[in-house]
This record gives sequence, C-alpha cells and structure tokens, in this order.
Amino acid sequence: MEKLQIATAQFENRNGDKSYNLQQIDHLAGKAAAEGAQVIAFHECSITGYTFARHLSREEMLELSELIPDGESIRALTAIATKHNIVILAGLFEKDAADKMYKAYVCVDKNGLVAKYRKLHPFINPHLTPGNEYVVFDLLGWKCGILICYDNNVVENVRATTLLGADIIFMPHVTMMTPSTRPGAGFADPALWHHRESDPTSLRLEFDGMKGRSWLMKWLPARAYDNGIYVVFSNPIGMDDDQLKNGCSMILDPFGDVIAECRKLGNDFAIAALTPEKLQQAGGHRYRKARRPDLYRDIIGQAHTPEQKVVWVENK
Repeated sequence: MEKLQIATAQFENRNGDKSYNLQQIDHLAGKAAAEGAQVIAFHECSITGYTFARHLSREEMLELSELIPDGESIRALTAIATKHNIVILAGLFEKDAADKMYKAYVCVDKNGLVAKYRKLHPFINPHLTPGNEYVVFDLLGWKCGILICYDNNVVENVRATTLLGADIIFMPHVTMMTPSTRPGAGFADPALWHHRESDPTSLRLEFDGMKGRSWLMKWLPARAYDNGIYVVFSNPIGMDDDQLKNGCSMILDPFGDVIAECRKLGNDFAIAALTPEKLQQAGGHRYRKARRPDLYRDIIGQAHTPEQKVVWVENK
C-alpha cells in the first residue's frame, strides 16, 4: 500500500435541497483536491439532509429517496469526482425496486459507484429498513469499510468490519448536541450559531464541551485504538433542521490519535496522510492477533433479540 491522502469535510446542509448540498460537496471536493486530497468524505445524509426526515411520511420519503446506482445523485457525484479527480463518499436515502427504503452511504469515483452501504441501525424515520451486511471494498490499494453513526456505538460492528479486512473505516455521522441520559448532554441554543461572528468564544465552548467534542472523545479514539484502524469521522456543522450540530470532522490513526480535524466554525475540510506502517505498529494489530475466540465465540454468538431504544427527541 502507498500513502493515501484523505480529507474529511463538514458543511451546513439544507433540508431536502439536493442541488444546494451537491454544490457544497462540489466546492469542498474541489478545494480538497487542489490541496492534494485523493479522497473526501462527507456526513450521513449529506446530499439530502437528515434531521428533518423525522417528520416525513412514507410518500414523502419515497419522493426524497433514490435508486442506487441509477439515481440522479450518483450521476452528480460521478461528475464531481471526474471534474476534480477525487474519490467522494456521501450519504442519502435509498429506495429499491420494491420501494423499501434505506439509509445509504456511497463511495463514488470517476467511473461511478465503487461501494454502497446501508445503515444497520436506522431510526430517524419509521419507514427505513435496516441494512443486513457489512461492506469492505478496495480503494486505491487500501481496504475500506463503512459504518454509519449509531452502527459505531455497537462495538461488534467495528470489530467485525475490521476482521473482514478494513484498514480504514469511514464513520459518517449526524451527531452530538442532543439530549440523552449522559451527564452534560443536551441541545445547543441555535442563537449561538447565529451570533458566531460576534461571539465565537461561547459557541466554541459549547461545541467542545460535554454536549459535543468532549463526548465524542470518550469513545471515538477507542474504536481506532482497539482495532488498530484509521477512522474517518464526518459530521455536519450548523443547523440541521432545528438542531445545531458542531462539526468536529476528524481523522484518527490506529493509535487513536487525532491527526486532522476541522476547527472552523463553518464549512471546512481537513486532510491527513494515511501511512500503512501504522497499521502494524499499533497495539490493535497485536490485540487482534492475540484473540482467543474459543473463549467467547458462544458468548458473543448466543441468541439475542435486538432492541432499538433510540428515541429522537424534539428540540423545543
């Protein structure tokens, strides 16, 4: 494997406005490519918008969703990838020939669709169908996987994707700044975003605190470190429907160290050089080799009925 230059991006998307969101993807992809990026990753549902989908009916979701690879957005991404000679990863809602709908994330290059993944644990809209398989694919000499947002909170998903050969896992999200039982969690006041130019300090304190980055850093480095993989985390910034998101798109190496991060209070991207040597040097590589599945194969594989207890809280 050769060194790989990857960018992770953040931007403020618009609800259901694919044309605008694709324009932002085009703009950021072009800037990243000009700075040497070979790949750029965007957030979950970056093409369609995300949080507003909690209000949509089945008919409205079908209207928003697209066939993959035959939909207009894949054609648009292919044109952008060709224009800038860069690989693009982005998210949207998918429908199949039977009108089943999924939360999808795609990898596209100048030749079209490279890989497609369907979120295993979707919950933003009741009409979405869970995906049922892991995806590992070749990208410029590297093995890559994809896990969308909540999928990464189930640690077995990250381990399984790694054991299938992934050197890099793309982890697109729309996360942080929402209530939970975790101390310090909660919504962020949209007024902070609207006053970001006159008072950036208050916004940064909120973004970096327990509602945002401090929570992220409790678990995201562990996924990279324990598995000895590169993690490419992407997240929107600004208003996603009525909820404020804090970006912090970042890339972590197999040691769990942040090697690139978006820190602007606005649209941004950050580039990191991924080197193959770290994959063998990191502790996670040794830990995988030391596993004794005979001890826990039956424990991990025992019969279990999945419970999806995510409650999408309204911002009042």
